[in-house]
Amino acid sequence: MSELLKRHWTSGIADAGLPRRERRSCDYHAYVPDRLLGRAFVLAGDVAADIADAEAAIARLNSEAMALADTEALARILLRAESVASSRIEGLEIGARRLLRAEAVRLMREQTSDVTAIEVLGNIDAMRHGLDRVGRGDGITVELLLELHCRLLAGTRLARHGGRFRDAQNWIGGSDYNPCSADFVPPPPELVEQLMADVVTFSNGDDLPAVVQAALAHAQFETIHPFVDGNGRAGRAIIHLILRRRGLADRVLAPVSLVLATLARDYVGGLTATRYVGPADSNEAMAGANRWIATFASACTRAVHDAAGFESRVAELEREWRARLGRVRANSATDLLLRRVPGAPVLTAESAAALIGRTFKPANDAIQRLVQAGVLQQITIGRRNRAYEAPEIIDAFTDLERQLASPTGDTRTSPPSRPAPRRRRARTA
Repeated sequence: MSELLKRHWTSGIADAGLPRRERRSCDYHAYVPDRLLGRAFVLAGDVAADIADAEAAIARLNSEAMALADTEALARILLRAESVASSRIEGLEIGARRLLRAEAVRLMREQTSDVTAIEVLGNIDAMRHGLDRVGRGDGITVELLLELHCRLLAGTRLARHGGRFRDAQNWIGGSDYNPCSADFVPPPPELVEQLMADVVTFSNGDDLPAVVQAALAHAQFETIHPFVDGNGRAGRAIIHLILRRRGLADRVLAPVSLVLATLARDYVGGLTATRYVGPADSNEAMAGANRWIATFASACTRAVHDAAGFESRVAELEREWRARLGRVRANSATDLLLRRVPGAPVLTAESAAALIGRTFKPANDAIQRLVQAGVLQQITIGRRNRAYEAPEIIDAFTDLERQLASPTGDTRTSPPSRPAPRRRRARTA
């Protein structure tokens, strides 16, 4: 049975110029959820229909992602979009061009001073590591989640906390100095390890539909808040690990975090609704679970719809590029690079060679041909390094972010409801 544990906070702050409310001691209540294992979840009819729609949409995106000749490129784009969105929910704002250039600088083994880019790139690394480790039917482990979290915080000021559960009480909202006015206080630190073991075991089951399992595991993760920092990003990564393990999203992932960021009020409200007090089979518990699962399922369906539209736009761009280039010999360096550019819109001759499996000269020749056709343009990054970017792909990526930031998916009639990239200016010939 879930419960509120009464605890006492003893302030260790002397008079340091802070208001009294920041220095006070108080009683507070920490929430301890029911374990997920062994719980029965009864789904309302309309929620079950939403789940079926979401699973069908995700499966269709993975089985029919064929508009792009290189499905790997689409997977890389959507992984990046999902990581950017998950970071944005945590207040890490960064544009596509800035992130892609920072990513290219890092590939050159140079250091970037862009702190926000470092954190978002850490999120991409963590997501990629998790998805590389989990395939259809593979198990999710506590150790994997700790590895993922370590990568998430690598290179940040909180890197020392990466890869380990918290050993102190944390809280959400209110004061930075005490939990006295907090909106929510997660379980005490001594319960985190056993609660996370339950989440992992639950995540490896097959009794529930994959979307339901992912929704519940994510909500429980956020309720436990097992880390000092990075809980939101790590908790949204577990969604995709489950969908990958269940075989629903084994090729590409839907950028569900882009939608959850847009539906911020519904997102937080849905998570909060799962935090009932009392028996797991109570009406309140069932209603809360259904509310959250319905919100999550709808976000998945919307994410797939917009991702499919983006895929079509990128495929259209590739056709336009080939028309500009004229004859392109099949399997030539130019042909291979055209397929890969959507997934790597900022590249160097060296990274292009590695990307297409050719030596430097043919890769560089292909780049120059794409520059002449207006597909790529030369830029300078890092310590005056020559690189190339595909501005039309970056524009399409920006449009996707703006589209998903609109509650209706159309920024012309429904402006973004959260921070989003500015509307780009039309390019002139």
